[in-house]
Amino acid sequence: MKSDTSVTFKQSTLLPWVELRIANQSSACYESHSHDEFSFGIIDHGVADYRNRKQTHRISQGDVVTINPADVHSCNPDLGSDKSNAWSYRMLFVDTLKMGQIQSEILPQQHIDYLPFLADFDRSLELKQRFIALFNALQAGGSTLETEVSFYNFIESSFAKSPSKNSVRIDQAASLLRVREKLLDEVDAQHQLDQLAQEAGISRYQLIRSFKNQFGLPPHAYLMDEKIKRSKHMLKRGQKIAEVALLLGFSDQAHFQRHFKRKLSVTPKFYQSHFVDL
Repeated sequence: MKSDTSVTFKQSTLLPWVELRIANQSSACYESHSHDEFSFGIIDHGVADYRNRKQTHRISQGDVVTINPADVHSCNPDLGSDKSNAWSYRMLFVDTLKMGQIQSEILPQQHIDYLPFLADFDRSLELKQRFIALFNALQAGGSTLETEVSFYNFIESSFAKSPSKNSVRIDQAASLLRVREKLLDEVDAQHQLDQLAQEAGISRYQLIRSFKNQFGLPPHAYLMDEKIKRSKHMLKRGQKIAEVALLLGFSDQAHFQRHFKRKLSVTPKFYQSHFVDL
């Protein structure tokens, strides 16, 4: 059987228990099958008939498909009468035990190995946006902290029907301040979510929510905001862009430029040119 060359696979280097799969203009059809992992993804283009748990659904662009471990399912594109139509999608495959561990942090009353997705697909804007943020973070291969937070956000949207506000208690405030100081003192470091949570003495999920409530942004976004603020001062002093990227812990100059432009809508070079003769 000829391989479908429109599909690519990648194991995440940031979260090694996640596999990425991208199909670009694929016409491949899939017989009924199942996976050991959780799998979920978004339809980027085209229309398909998706069958899972004895129900058939018509899915199309923007729909988020969710599949539990061992669910027997199939998903086949509507190619049209001339067989010329194709579809594109992005999927993530997540280790079942790891999914259960993270669910137990978000849903503390859980007393089973893991919770299954209740629906076969979802059309909510929130879940779509959170999946795209997660996939982009995994694909970019930049910040582990940002990627972990994106994963928790997606799982919360998928399984926590009434997420708590997680207001910060007085006894947590000092712990959160320690975490913030650690981020500010080690702005060039590759921080890990579990290490920050240990510093605060709370779970990773509690840290994400409590830190955002206290400081307005989750840890990774707070750190990135600080990096960009510091970079502006460094650029104004005439430091080279590559040097700024290195000193602030970006993986490379392109990584720094991408985040800088996302915040200020201009490149670092363009910003610097208004203060320094290049």
